[in-house]
Amino acid sequence: MKLSISYKKVEPHEPAEKEVERFASKLNRILKCYEPDLVLLHGVFSKNPHREELSFSLNLSLPTGALHATGKGENVRASCKQAFSEMESQLKKHQSRLRKDYEWKRKRPRPVPPALEALS
Repeated sequence: MKLSISYKKVEPHEPAEKEVERFASKLNRILKCYEPDLVLLHGVFSKNPHREELSFSLNLSLPTGALHATGKGENVRASCKQAFSEMESQLKKHQSRLRKDYEWKRKRPRPVPPALEALS
């Protein structure tokens, strides 16, 4: 996976990169089925001037589509965690659609009403 991080009105610092690396390694486990060169993850840290809030937006480009997620928090860790958890849920949903899991779902047998059961 190719990873790039940019900062808007936020000075780049080491804890942000460590958090992103930690969460990206978790995403890497889910993305095993894709070629590593074809997966691009781009993150942008930006600071809201009106509030003391940090936002982190993620863009994940896959051969089968693109996913976007954002996270807002008071610090780097909170915004990273929110954005990556949203990205992970979107990615799992995307992969289940590609596998067409909805077609393979077992259908339960319909229960027989007691009135019909007494007749047979």
